[in-house]
Amino acid sequence: MKKAKLIFKVGLLAFITIFFLTACQSGKSSSTGSSSSNETTLQKIKKSGVLTVGSSNDAPFAYIDNKTKKFSGVDADIIKEIAKRMGVKKVEMKQVPFENLIVELNKGSIDMVTDAMYIRKDRLQKAAFTDVWYKEGEAVVIPKSSSVKSVADLSNKVIGAQKGTAFLDIAEKWKKEGKVKDVQIFGKQTDLMLAVNTGKVAACVTDGIVANYTLSKDPSLDLKILTPYKAEETGKIGAAVRSSDKSLLKEVNKQLNAMKKDGTLKKILTKYNLDDSYFVDVKDGITENIK
Repeated sequence: MKKAKLIFKVGLLAFITIFFLTACQSGKSSSTGSSSSNETTLQKIKKSGVLTVGSSNDAPFAYIDNKTKKFSGVDADIIKEIAKRMGVKKVEMKQVPFENLIVELNKGSIDMVTDAMYIRKDRLQKAAFTDVWYKEGEAVVIPKSSSVKSVADLSNKVIGAQKGTAFLDIAEKWKKEGKVKDVQIFGKQTDLMLAVNTGKVAACVTDGIVANYTLSKDPSLDLKILTPYKAEETGKIGAAVRSSDKSLLKEVNKQLNAMKKDGTLKKILTKYNLDDSYFVDVKDGITENIK
């Protein structure tokens, strides 16, 4: 009987010990998970040493250079300098179609959008934007042999624009106003320019910086920029972050504005032949986020 009681007590003690250890391990696991989930995006970026940004891979803003295989461009240089000042060693680019950039941002697959994105009211409903990086406007691209001398000459012609851009909005507005016959939509900047070059469309409305860069780099394109032409939409460019990522937004703005004050941002713009007309100072570059 005593032996049976002893065996029972030993078994009970073993059970209690196992239960206690299991509970402790479970508690540690839960605590660790909670701690990890409570980390901000900024903390995770600094911990990993990697900032992942989204871009549609359009030169000269944020793209992978075919020769060097490096993340290059105006926006790329700006965010790499910001990351460096934040103590983040590496910036990785994930290629995403332009119209899906904010969608992917809010899914959590990227930390920021850095692709010459205009800061607009509709976008501010979906994400938060940094202070202004720089400003620019649209251009109209036509064949060198075109008889088009002004926008007025496009009234009976089909023009093109890229999906998801502010320039498509301009083209659609022109269609409503009867300034153009119709608008064809293209998914990529390269396809858009090729369409003008092959006569598929009579002209296209696109980013002025991209147009200048593309025409200077690709001699196979028998195209030119329509002049004189006054841009209807002078856009302010910034990077987008999730609305909940307040600390990341604050840190990026801190480093961006320091770059404006010490002349670093102007040097980057100058590298890409962008003069002072593209620069926006700290005071005029404040973004009023909705959320």
